[in-house]
Amino acid sequence: MLHESILCTAMNSTAAVRIERAAALDLLLNGDLLALARRADKIRRELHPGGLVTFVVDRNVNYTNICDSKCSFCAFYRDKDAPDAYVLASDVIYEKITELAMQGGTQLLMQGGLNPDLKIDFFEKLFREIKVRFPTIQNHSLSPAEVTCIAANSGLTLDETLLRLKNAGLDSIPGGGAEILVDEVRNSISPKKIGWKQWGEVMLKAARLGMPTTATMMFGSGEKPEDVVEHLFRVREIQDQGGSFTAFIPWSYQPGNTELGGTTATGVDYLKVLALSRIVLDNIPNLQASWVTQGAKVASVALSFGANDLGGTMLEENVVAAAGCSFCMSQQEMITLIHNAGFRAAQRTTTYSIIKEFTF
Repeated sequence: MLHESILCTAMNSTAAVRIERAAALDLLLNGDLLALARRADKIRRELHPGGLVTFVVDRNVNYTNICDSKCSFCAFYRDKDAPDAYVLASDVIYEKITELAMQGGTQLLMQGGLNPDLKIDFFEKLFREIKVRFPTIQNHSLSPAEVTCIAANSGLTLDETLLRLKNAGLDSIPGGGAEILVDEVRNSISPKKIGWKQWGEVMLKAARLGMPTTATMMFGSGEKPEDVVEHLFRVREIQDQGGSFTAFIPWSYQPGNTELGGTTATGVDYLKVLALSRIVLDNIPNLQASWVTQGAKVASVALSFGANDLGGTMLEENVVAAAGCSFCMSQQEMITLIHNAGFRAAQRTTTYSIIKEFTF
């Protein structure tokens, strides 16, 4: 099984004694930054010997910005009657995927709002046509909150919804909408969104269908350090229960143009959380650096704090950009960044098979 191979890869390469919550919290609160970096980097080197750092050529297609969730930290969503509210026409989506394929892309990430008008048949028709037109593109789409919304809109169970989406061409599920997997935090920043147990339930059900998934964390929106630690351990426990997480991606909250406002975490905060993630998540093989929110300089440093992947080249990204964060990086710039940081660069698939390694 997919999960078993992921788990064996991670567990066989790291220390047998697992860190627990109290020790992890102490590291987050009191740990020396460089000592954390050395510890996380050691784990990365054990899991990924040879200094290979990967990325995927992908595109984010936000098929709708209409969303009933109205999370206070989100600058992207719109009400249905807003003048700039939209649902992309199928032909527009196909054009975007064509551009992705022409640039050697392999991953499509479709995410949008929790739109009450979009039922299962909308996604089945769209996904089937995408699979026919673009058979080599991995459809890595829909967050657990979106899957739950589709199920509710369609009068279906989660099991029925996931199976129908998979049969229509959904290949894997990204970990969006995790924010912090503590309901007290979720209720304060996104009270209309699913709770953490429902998020985990979708991921476990997807794993049982043989679908790869990823896990994420958005921190810095007002949660306590204890909540960050609890999030990491809940992700680890979901993986232990049969999850299929191929990677973990933490990023910092971006306050621009949001109802919640506030300030973003510092680069030091980000690197500390990143390193702690690598230390705690001993059963998840890949850790992704978020150049989209941190920029190229911090992303480069992150490769010495446990990260072994830079995520996607993102030919298009709208959600983080709506919050005023607009870092950009071409494929060549990403390759150069990796090489200049002392690593070997390689393009990968969604499931971390190597497509091409780049010499410097």
